[in-house]
Amino acid sequence: MLEVWSPRMRHGLWRRLWVALAEAEQELGLPIPDEALVQMREHLDDIDFEAVAAFERRFRHDVMAHVHAFGEAAPAARPYIHLGATSAYVTDNADLILMRRGLELLRGKVQRVLRALSAFAREWRAEPTLGYTHLQPAQPTTVGKRATLWMQDLVLDLADLEHRIATLPCRGVKGTTGTQASFLTLFDGDHAKVRSLDALVSRKIGFQASIPVSGQTYSRKLDAQVLDVVAGIAASASKFSADIRMLQAFGEIEEPFETEQIGSSAMAYKRNPMRSERIASLARFVLSLEANANHTHSVQFFERTLDDSANRRLSIPESFLATDAILVLMENIASGLEVHPARIRRRLDDELPFMATEELIVRAVRRGGDRQEVHERIRGHSIAAARAIKDGAPANDFLERLAADPATGATLEELRASIDPVRFVGRAAEQVDEFLAEVVDPLLAGVTDSSAVEEVRV
Repeated sequence: MLEVWSPRMRHGLWRRLWVALAEAEQELGLPIPDEALVQMREHLDDIDFEAVAAFERRFRHDVMAHVHAFGEAAPAARPYIHLGATSAYVTDNADLILMRRGLELLRGKVQRVLRALSAFAREWRAEPTLGYTHLQPAQPTTVGKRATLWMQDLVLDLADLEHRIATLPCRGVKGTTGTQASFLTLFDGDHAKVRSLDALVSRKIGFQASIPVSGQTYSRKLDAQVLDVVAGIAASASKFSADIRMLQAFGEIEEPFETEQIGSSAMAYKRNPMRSERIASLARFVLSLEANANHTHSVQFFERTLDDSANRRLSIPESFLATDAILVLMENIASGLEVHPARIRRRLDDELPFMATEELIVRAVRRGGDRQEVHERIRGHSIAAARAIKDGAPANDFLERLAADPATGATLEELRASIDPVRFVGRAAEQVDEFLAEVVDPLLAGVTDSSAVEEVRV
């Protein structure tokens, strides 16, 4: 991702865009010598950035600095470089190419995270764990089922990524204010050739189509749409990281912690979820940039203003770079999560008896009890047991209290059998199997990954 957003990549694309324009103009009849094209192709990547900087100090114009530097490298092409074009021809088309490449890189990393979470969900598909609504204990789920919730978010993100990659247009060849007037002049008023030029250049730079109309620049709404997808990935990762941080606080699941890793410079015992915290930190930054793109679009008066330029040079690359780092962290965490079943079961044991109250009421009524009286007795025992736990009782004695109350009509053994956590997780394990088989596995089928695992650094 750093390479994608590097100056060498960006300005190498500018030169390729100038070549594509000159080739297309020659193919449509403009008298551009073959030697000009040969020299341009020979100097696509040997950019003399010191020469560019010197030209920019003179001209105070970045694109013209590169035009002159390219002209020095390819003197036969000097009269034809940038012929008929405005600066946005190279800047905008290059940005769209870079964003599409960035989206493709993010797609690969999302797929890697999904693969890691798939393995985790499959391993822990049936392990009961306490569910939460309102951040309060609720009906149990399974560890694997909870992982599918994280995965579902990424599946939705992946669909958005695929859509943007497939439909993102280039700016094409539109001229100074989008009217293509300069190209109409070059082709002596031949509208068909100007339309052909736009289509031909678009294909040469790898796009099926250009945006149908533009001002000097393409609509900055495209930036907002792209950053919406990027920020959506960051939001999914942030939700995942928040869950992991809380589960680590509960002692149920922990992110990886290396043998010599130090959690705190002062508190030697600490094992802090620093990877998850970093995801949250970076995601907050990315989410702030999503709104930035819409603000920029909203103030592009008429055919364009220049207050977008410096902003976009920061907000677009940084959104991609930060989200790339987020996914590196997320894969690292997902590949090394540590589950502590004993701690999970202890927390279940503290809450499960309360969750069986509805079934216990039904059982008591079947035995001839009065529903309202049984409800009141059970309510009183549950409140007393919960208060005892909060006041330091070593375990939840709710079942013992019920067994000692004749109104419930159940033995302690019967009551204990009624709170087997497996009885409360519904179809969670089956849902994991179905989600992996029907949704995730087909998405990952045929996806090859030859890239190395990236190091997580402090």
